[in-house]
Amino acid sequence: MRRLLLIIALLLFTYGAEAQNGGPGYYRMYSGMDSEGIIFYIDLWPVPVFSRPADLRRYSRLVENVKIVYPIARTANRMLREMETHLLALETQRERDAYTKLVEKNLKDEYTPVLRRMTFSQGKILIKLIDRETSKTSYALVHQFRGAVSATLWQGVARIFGANLKDTYDRDGEDAIIEQIIILYEMGMI
Repeated sequence: MRRLLLIIALLLFTYGAEAQNGGPGYYRMYSGMDSEGIIFYIDLWPVPVFSRPADLRRYSRLVENVKIVYPIARTANRMLREMETHLLALETQRERDAYTKLVEKNLKDEYTPVLRRMTFSQGKILIKLIDRETSKTSYALVHQFRGAVSATLWQGVARIFGANLKDTYDRDGEDAIIEQIIILYEMGMI
């Protein structure tokens, strides 16, 4: 009975909700005072509401693919930032080349088994998510660290398999559903 009264009181006093400095989308809802002057409040987090997808089977496959690929894209972004910072500290081109080769070898050792298990659709999503996370296309990253010849070679291989390393991520256009899935993933809702 107490819980029911508390819930009713919270619902009646929702007009007191106001934004706080707890972070983006963070709200603190005041529900009033009791007889001892104690203020009750509830921390509220936004709940995104999206329209229901037309094809639920396709959507659920996309959700699973994004859940597999998104952590890899985030790791790629983190590693790229670390690598760029470290490269700035190196003085000679020889040191930079040696460091780049070392990082490439470590990446191959760690991620080759993971990438070999990926499907083509997961690979296409990874290309787009790398652009989302790093603000650089996969082609630009290969070109930056491996050169134009290597970038052109890998672009050709990708095109043979129906992918494109120059694909960009369009949050509001064709990749809006992926963006919704990422929002839900980051909130822990999927």
